[in-house]
Amino acid sequence: MQNKISFHQSSVTLEIMGLPDYSNNENKDQISIISQWKLTIIDKPLIEGKVEHLGPIMNAFFIYSNLLIKDEIPIYESKLIDIKAENLDMHNILLKSSKPNVKPLTLKFGNSLLLDTINCFDQLNESSKVRVNKTGAYNTIPKKVRIGLNNKVKFLNFIMPPLISICSLILLSYSFIYFYNPVEDKEKNELINLK
Repeated sequence: MQNKISFHQSSVTLEIMGLPDYSNNENKDQISIISQWKLTIIDKPLIEGKVEHLGPIMNAFFIYSNLLIKDEIPIYESKLIDIKAENLDMHNILLKSSKPNVKPLTLKFGNSLLLDTINCFDQLNESSKVRVNKTGAYNTIPKKVRIGLNNKVKFLNFIMPPLISICSLILLSYSFIYFYNPVEDKEKNELINLK
């Protein structure tokens, strides 16, 4: 029997169906072998697809929203999905079928619907009950964004150890200065010399 886990946000519901991977000693309520997924949006047609379509669609929404946040040109195009901004409040989504002779599905999302959909995908990513294969996720990020992420990680790995050591030295020095009282030390020396 398949497990079914749902993620809800206002007008959007994402359903994941599948089985646990018993070879990894997983709990019977978990899903790591996804067999089917469905995205239900109020007043929109049901969106469902194969397992290999879930990752690229999620990534498309994440990359598109990242472009919106960075105030860059919000356009995402791939073999499976295209997302473009019509204006500040409306987004055109074109879902292309992998089956031959099936017309693409065109949807219009407002900002709230876009946010609800992304929230459902976030819930799926953060869920401990569903394991999504993220191996292809990094490859779908545009090369320009990937290079920027790599450079930021390299820079942080380079700068963080010296920065942490300098801060530690400052805190340690400050604590010694705080507890050291030169007047008290001078008085003790004078008492010893008088004896």
